[in-house]
Amino acid sequence: MKIGIFGGTFDPIHNAHLFIAEAARTLEDLERVLFVPTNAAHYRTRAVADGEDRCAMIAAAIAGNSRFALDRSDLDSAATGFTADLLPRLQLRYPDARFTFILGADSLVNGNWVRLEEILEALERFVVAPRAGISDEVLGRVVSAIPAGLRTRVATLNLPELPESASLIRKLVNEGKTFRYLVPEPAWHYIVERGLYGTSNGQAT
Repeated sequence: MKIGIFGGTFDPIHNAHLFIAEAARTLEDLERVLFVPTNAAHYRTRAVADGEDRCAMIAAAIAGNSRFALDRSDLDSAATGFTADLLPRLQLRYPDARFTFILGADSLVNGNWVRLEEILEALERFVVAPRAGISDEVLGRVVSAIPAGLRTRVATLNLPELPESASLIRKLVNEGKTFRYLVPEPAWHYIVERGLYGTSNGQAT
């Protein structure tokens, strides 16, 4: 079984996440895509919303796609937040799986990746979605630094650059501006009903 692993804080999940996951699923012929939220802040600031709220938003957002699933492995108390430690745990949960890791170019370029070679050795594919602000030249430099024997596992998805980001959504909320339709509708309702990220009643109308 070919399974995609889409990790991140998902703080909150937004429409670009869903588009990337579905595009990776179809382009890479994946049977399932796992959304794997993390609490770790090794390469970015810690999530604003707690794990339960983020899982609830993910579950609501992906409910309409039977090929998507939520996996809480990286929220366990024993989880380190490092992908190199996560992959063996997922392999135990899905012993027949061949894994494809899905990420945005910003995560690859700006992330503090630890034991990247070990990660690549555990994967069948490592696919990168273009993101606004990350040029092909910069991305190419990062990929070229990967040992040649593992570089063939890395591919860039043939997609348009996507400007949406969780930080943009949190910024809009903080400024009292609308963010509806940047996030899946069930996630939008959850955010405004729970008052996450500082939303107010005015932003729910």
